[in-house]
Amino acid sequence: QVQLVESGGGLVQPGGPLRLSCAASGSFFSINAMAWYRQAPGKQRELVAAITSGGSANYADSVKGRFTISRDNAKNTVYLQMNTLKPEDTAVYYCNAVVFSTPFSVMDSWGKGTLVTVSS
Repeated sequence: QVQLVESGGGLVQPGGPLRLSCAASGSFFSINAMAWYRQAPGKQRELVAAITSGGSANYADSVKGRFTISRDNAKNTVYLQMNTLKPEDTAVYYCNAVVFSTPFSVMDSWGKGTLVTVSS
């Protein structure tokens, strides 16, 4: 079983930066893709950014050029560097990982989320 634990959320002023981290722990064979999602109050959860095990990344149009996703496979950790934050980036940010518990068994794992508030 795998646990995903996010950290780095908090209150930041508009235009400021923030870096989120998500570390995977537990017993598993390997981790495939990792991603960050977010859910704002009253809205559906949406994909923010995703990255493959090889490092290929893609982003939601709303964050392109401002956010950067990266990962450290040796540490089973994914990061989200968020720059030029806007009030509309306020949301709970969730870490997601596609995890192989064995070479033939895959599961979709989620963290509990970390709150990011962009406000002056």
